[in-house]
Amino acid sequence: MILKAFREKSNQKYINKLLNSRNGSFSNTKVDKVGVILHLSEFSDFEAFRTFFESIDIKRNKVKIVAYVEDNKDSNDLWDTYFNPKDFGWNGKIKNVELQTFIDTEFDILISFYKQDVLDLNLISVASKAKFKVGLAGIDDRFYDLIINVAPKEFTLFKNELKKYLTVLNKI
Repeated sequence: MILKAFREKSNQKYINKLLNSRNGSFSNTKVDKVGVILHLSEFSDFEAFRTFFESIDIKRNKVKIVAYVEDNKDSNDLWDTYFNPKDFGWNGKIKNVELQTFIDTEFDILISFYKQDVLDLNLISVASKAKFKVGLAGIDDRFYDLIINVAPKEFTLFKNELKKYLTVLNKI
């Protein structure tokens, strides 16, 4: 139990280090590659995201979705990539190869679609090499370039707002 607290503290220090070194540059490139991070207990409809991106002309194979599960037992029936607390070590170390690949991918947009303030989810959002990050309000504002204030269950409102802002920012 004490080791878990130390691990969380070391990961929080790593997040703060990444945030302090973050480059605030902005590019006007069109969206081609998209990454999505979900918390499975808040939103689990992978297909809703894929359908939405297809509707704005982003190919299905250019969308990568990963989901966070609290317990490994909840992920047995998932076909997509998932991760859990056991995939994280000390000082921001990722033990899951697929998750590390997700972080290292330079997405045009990363969508962090969760409201719960979970350290492991925050670590993935901050460590991602994405060019533009979108998140939901309620988490640390330093994580994202665009924050949309909706609940995860309000997906229709979220996709309408996202489409509107991406159009305004000339990304789609």
